[in-house]
Amino acid sequence: MNWLTEFVRPKIQALMEKSNDAPEDLWKKCSKCEQMIFHLELHENLNVCPNCSYHMRLSTTERLNLLIDDQQYQMIPLPLTKDDPIQFKDSRRYADRLKEHRLKTKQHDVISVAIGDIAGIQAVVAVMNFEFMGGSMGMFVGKAFCAAVELAVSKRIPFVVVTASGGARMQEGMLSLMQMPATVIGVEKLHEARIPYVVVLTDPTMGGVSASFAMLGDVTLAEAGALIGFAGPRVIEETINQKLPEGFQRAEFLRDHGMVDIVVERKALKTTLGRILVCFKCDGN
Repeated sequence: MNWLTEFVRPKIQALMEKSNDAPEDLWKKCSKCEQMIFHLELHENLNVCPNCSYHMRLSTTERLNLLIDDQQYQMIPLPLTKDDPIQFKDSRRYADRLKEHRLKTKQHDVISVAIGDIAGIQAVVAVMNFEFMGGSMGMFVGKAFCAAVELAVSKRIPFVVVTASGGARMQEGMLSLMQMPATVIGVEKLHEARIPYVVVLTDPTMGGVSASFAMLGDVTLAEAGALIGFAGPRVIEETINQKLPEGFQRAEFLRDHGMVDIVVERKALKTTLGRILVCFKCDGN
């Protein structure tokens, strides 16, 4: 009995402790095919499932590192807006939700703007992060977008926007909806100044963002399989009481119906963007 308690049991306990100390994020389940993927394999594949090619979401830093040459870019300071303009509260205070998401994402709001080179061509790049309150568009997004427009116009360089959003931010009420016309006016300034405007639609791009600046690009790209639309498929089906076509509101469906120019796999996104920007440069813009 002494041999079992004094030798065998400690060995078993030590083995179990080592097992429990193993990192919990070594594997990730694909939300589409439910395949377990080793995190290093997933990282090397740019967060695209190697089993079903589902394009998982990227953080702002991951997106900028993917697109910009040598991962060398300068973050642009953005104009601040009032955090809680209508003193909104549901189950929690809006101000508390903002604090939580800022701590979680390490960024001030949904959108970040940087300047850097893509295929050797300097561009302003704005990236939306769905992890920040579902990528919802409030006053800050509208102000930041317009500030990025002004920067692109002043430097006369292309403006690239990577969208990811569930729509307008309900916690800011009508003020969030006012950002739709504000961003459309911003896009018009780009067109008037003949500044190339390229949009990259990622999963998901919905609501007020899709109904404003996301669909006004000179060239519109979409990552493979991205959900793109205004209202979600389930809401539409319940409203019209009909079954929607297979793949409805996915990037490939929108391309086939003329709303998206190119559907691109993530691994080819930077190369494709570079070719587009080179074409604009050759045209003298």
